[in-house]
Amino acid sequence: METQKQFKRRFSFEFFPPKTDKGWEKLQGVRNTLAEVDPDFFSVTFGAGGSTRDRTVQTVLDLHKRGVSTAPHLSCVGATRDSIAELLDVYRENGINRIVALRGDMPSGMGAAGELRYANELVSFIREYSGDTFNIEVAAYPEFHPQARTAEDDLKNFARKVDAGANSAITQYFFNADSYFYFIDRLEKMGVTIPVVPGIMPIVNFSNLTRFSDMCGAEIPRWIRKQLEAYGDDSDSIRKFGEEVVTEMCAKLLAAGAPGLHFYTLNQAEPSLSIWKNLGIGEREKIAF
Repeated sequence: METQKQFKRRFSFEFFPPKTDKGWEKLQGVRNTLAEVDPDFFSVTFGAGGSTRDRTVQTVLDLHKRGVSTAPHLSCVGATRDSIAELLDVYRENGINRIVALRGDMPSGMGAAGELRYANELVSFIREYSGDTFNIEVAAYPEFHPQARTAEDDLKNFARKVDAGANSAITQYFFNADSYFYFIDRLEKMGVTIPVVPGIMPIVNFSNLTRFSDMCGAEIPRWIRKQLEAYGDDSDSIRKFGEEVVTEMCAKLLAAGAPGLHFYTLNQAEPSLSIWKNLGIGEREKIAF
């Protein structure tokens, strides 16, 4: 964790592009609430195979022009170099300076993977096409990517993204701080020293959390899972317990030198904001964990 302590902390919130006018109105309120705490940036997800491409672009440009730097997710699965270049041009012309570069998921029924198969190839292409225009974020998996053959392969895949030109990384969410510490330790031993910001998932709905975690390979520790199961349909107890557990983990991460936090909001303000307030992240430069 020593190398992570040298990086300036940054805090960010992630949204997904709304599908309806009502969802859009809700996101505006969420955005306004979270903008009040002065995050370093927002990010906006990109659907499997580019399925939300236009909505992602619209959401990114709207949020960005309202005063908080906004980073679009960009995946290469199912895409061509020309289509990626077109998006990069749009973002550059509108003052976007940060990209979250991902391999992405293959949608059901899609036959071709696209011209770029892996995230490191996407990072390389962005650098070749746009130079240093964008700060490139990539994904990291402290509990290892669910499709990785081995832990060693996953670490090597991450290193390839860094070698291709990634500036920093955001992790998949996790609930075991030791998995993050171990991951960083392994990277340091490999000589990989970019900032790796922990991704944080507030616990709000147990059934949804279980479904998300099963899909992405994020482990819910048994003691957390059993306690959440015990609450049944008591949503207030689930939220209260989840807030306490995640707050304690975030405090532990920051105390050990993690270079910030990235909140997966699921387009809700209060769960992430409650953790933020519990941590006392008001004047970031004065935090002393």
